[in-house]
Amino acid sequence: MKSYLAVLGSPGAWRFLVPAFLARLPYAMLQLGILLLVHWSTGSYGAAGIAAAAAAVAQALVGPQTGRLADRYGQPRVLLPQVVLHAAALGVLLALASAHAPAVPLVVFSALAGASMPQVGSMVRARWAHLLGRSEKLGTAFAVESITDELTFTLAPVLLVAVSTGFSPVWALLAALVMVVLGTLVFAVVRRGAPEPMPVRVRSQGGVLRLRGVAVLAVAFVALGTVFGSLQVGITSYTAALGQAAAAGPIYASFSGASFAGGILYGVVRWRIGAPVRLAATVGLLCATTAALTLAGSIPLLYGGAAMAGFVIAPAVITGYTLVETLIPAEVRTEAFTWLNGSIGLGIATGAAVAGQLVDRSGAALAFLVPPVTTGLAALLVLLFLRRLRPEAGAAEVRRPVAVS
Repeated sequence: MKSYLAVLGSPGAWRFLVPAFLARLPYAMLQLGILLLVHWSTGSYGAAGIAAAAAAVAQALVGPQTGRLADRYGQPRVLLPQVVLHAAALGVLLALASAHAPAVPLVVFSALAGASMPQVGSMVRARWAHLLGRSEKLGTAFAVESITDELTFTLAPVLLVAVSTGFSPVWALLAALVMVVLGTLVFAVVRRGAPEPMPVRVRSQGGVLRLRGVAVLAVAFVALGTVFGSLQVGITSYTAALGQAAAAGPIYASFSGASFAGGILYGVVRWRIGAPVRLAATVGLLCATTAALTLAGSIPLLYGGAAMAGFVIAPAVITGYTLVETLIPAEVRTEAFTWLNGSIGLGIATGAAVAGQLVDRSGAALAFLVPPVTTGLAALLVLLFLRRLRPEAGAAEVRRPVAVS
């Protein structure tokens, strides 16, 4: 625990961590909140699913562009107009839903709300990297961030469903809107740890994704996201098929709790194995643990399989974030982190959609086939491109402007 205390004791860290946590809770509420909101408004699960997917895809595609702007012009100059746009888009969406508008404008404004969601999580990681450099503390800081992500994605659905049930999805997303506005505004004005703007111009068609190893990591993170999305669908549908629908929440909580524990343990270990090999190993192990869920035919086995998968996924995510920081120049740090964040979000939407189709067509158990297939392919991809996940000689010492626009 000394390593965590040393990181959290970094001068001024809590000044940006507290508002960032408040701003990140709505990030974990948006997709499910839109799903509940549009279904409440239209009575259609089909329209609700399309609206939620539109928000997730828009967020995944537009988020890295806002990360690029933050790298070039500074975090406050991006966050302040972005949160205004998000408040306007989400506010219009809530008004339309309250008026029971047709599905098309609801989908459009869901996409706009997703596209304008402030990327505070990526910016916090950029601040840690700026504060700590490439010291051993950085891996622990990224473990803190992974644990924070788990905490927000555990607390946010509980808060969202509680308010939606007690009042309505409109009130739930209105609460999320207040939190994201307050948290983002305070985070933006706290300058501690914020990297200085680095206005570089890039001449590469693919931007940051063309940099060494970044595309490999982005694809791997899509696979990691499918684990979250498909397990949500699989656990919910399979427990219902077993006649024990109430067990779905506790089982998924065991996944989140084990991920929390795995992230804490991973962050205190001083690893002698290189990050590329660790990534291949953790993603491969995730394939094996999620494959065990396909054999789970009872509630106790679901608990065990979910816990095993959860224990492994946080180390895989932490390793990916640690690794990408060694591959990129500081000038594009936020954009790279945002690509990984967006990739997970895209994977969550894809995993949920594919698993939902399998459940509808062939039964609940087939939802559990999605994560071992996607993570198995991702592990093979990482192994094939292992050399590209190792920094070039001298990359840690030499920082040169690169073309990434």
